[in-house]
Amino acid sequence: MHVVLVEPEIPQNTGSIARSCAATCTPLHLVGKLGFEINEKRIRRAGLDYWPYVSLKQHADWNSYLLSVQPRRIWLFSRFATKLYYSANFEDGDALVFGSETKGLGREFLSEFDPQSILRIPIACPEVRSLNLSNAVSIALYEARRQLALDA
Repeated sequence: MHVVLVEPEIPQNTGSIARSCAATCTPLHLVGKLGFEINEKRIRRAGLDYWPYVSLKQHADWNSYLLSVQPRRIWLFSRFATKLYYSANFEDGDALVFGSETKGLGREFLSEFDPQSILRIPIACPEVRSLNLSNAVSIALYEARRQLALDA
């Protein structure tokens, strides 16, 4: 399993996601232009002292990520998806891909993929556009781990 953040903007979110990745021994991939410096105090503080336990890789762009990692399958998360995240059948080696906090992955990027690989986390209140990125990653990551019976 891999967590992939495409152009994340908020260091505290990335730090929190790194912490979840450390706790689950899940590699974290940062793709494209970041909205912060990876050594910023804010990102380090959010990740606490768990950074040595994060398998962190940076990739210049999406194609560099694909060439480097070659994920088994790619699952993209978007509020525009119709398929719910818990209806996906996750497998070891899959990539869970999330976009930036303000733009998501973007319709153009998503148009390159089979709609069945684009997942949505349901939100009951119509006035709420999206979840916090770190919360969304946690929901997806732990569902994938549940399906794979990875409880350690």
